[in-house]
Order: sequence, then structure tokens, then C-alpha cells
Amino acid sequence: MADDNRFFPAPRLILAALVAGALAGAVAVYVSESRSGNNAPAQAAVAESKDDVACAAKSDRAKKVAASATGEVAALLPADPPQSLKNLAFNGPDGKPMTLADHAGKTVLLNLWATWCAPCRAEMPALDALQKEKGSDAFQVVAVNVDVGDDVKPKKFLADTGVSTLGYFRDSTMALFNDLKTRGLALGLPVTMLIDGEGCLIAHMNGPAEWSGPDAKRLVEAALKPDSL
Repeated sequence: MADDNRFFPAPRLILAALVAGALAGAVAVYVSESRSGNNAPAQAAVAESKDDVACAAKSDRAKKVAASATGEVAALLPADPPQSLKNLAFNGPDGKPMTLADHAGKTVLLNLWATWCAPCRAEMPALDALQKEKGSDAFQVVAVNVDVGDDVKPKKFLADTGVSTLGYFRDSTMALFNDLKTRGLALGLPVTMLIDGEGCLIAHMNGPAEWSGPDAKRLVEAALKPDSL
């Protein structure tokens, strides 16, 4: 009996060793995968940092363009410093997700609006007129609706205000507005940003403006000059 008792623990030790080995292997896989997963955001952050560095080098150009913002668009401020906005996300006119990077090579006047925003009711037709006159392969007004819910109210709003030229861009999650709020660019609605063809913020404005007037048109023309962007 003593001999049996002496050898009885061996199978338990073997089993314990196997379990420990299995657990160690699982932990090793988890740690490996976790490190791999953590690397992805780090790499994305590096890429974003490079974009921001490239944009920050345009500080003088931003000031030059913003200096052209006079009269009815005088509230436009130069980006300080210019930053990359190419990853801003919303839905395009076809309802599919897109980012500002999809407008690469084109100067964009990005505007956020909502049906409950009283100043937007007067501003949207002006933005529509600006797009109709100045819209081209080089320039586009991208007005993004940020109402929560379905498309019924925003589309009725556009019809009621006579907007027909602007594309119907949309973000029903408020993520776009919150992103810009975190960046210190959006205090309320409307908010408008002038962004160059490389996705760099050049100038920004909180509040409405008369975008169909001569002052706005001169601003767009200044922004499109090669030595200004």
C-alpha cells in the first residue's frame, strides 16, 4: 500500500503540468495578439502625426488666406496651427460612408448644419448659391447635416429653403460634430471650415456668414491661388 501511495501523486502532477502548460500557451497567445492589436493604433497615430506636421507647415499660408476674409466673412480665423482633417467621416450623397480624404485635390468649404439651427435656415441657400457659382473640380461646398434620426426632416428642410445644388452629406450620429468639438473647432452650429486639397485645415468659423456675397467669393478665389495653399 505504501508503494501505491508513493506513486499515486505522479498522474496528478503530470495533469497539473499539462494544464499549466496550456494556460501558459494561452497567455502567450493573448499577450502576442494584444501587442499586435496595440501596435495598430500606434501606427495610425504616427501616420496622423505626420499629416499634422505637414499641415502645420502651412501656417503662413493659412494666415494669408484668412487675411482675405473680410466684410461678411471676416469672422473666419486662420488655423493655428493648421491640422489634418482628412479622416473626418460622414456619409456621402449615395448614403455610403466616406471621409474628407475622398475629396483629395479639391479645396473644400466644410459646413455643419441642422434643421433646428435657426441661422442655418438663412445660411444654407447662400452656401447653395456659392456652390452653384464657384463649384468646380477645384472647389466644393460640402454641407453635412448632423440631425439625429432619419432623412425626412433634413430633406424637407432643403426643399423648403430652395437648396438644390448642394450634395446631401449626412452624419446622424453627431460623431463628426463631437470630433470637431474635441479639437476646439466647433462650439455650436453652424460651423464652417476651409480645407485645402491635402486635407489641411486652413481657416474656420463658428456662426453664420453670407456665403453668396462678394466677400465670400473673393475668399474662395484667394484660397484657390496656388501660392495660397
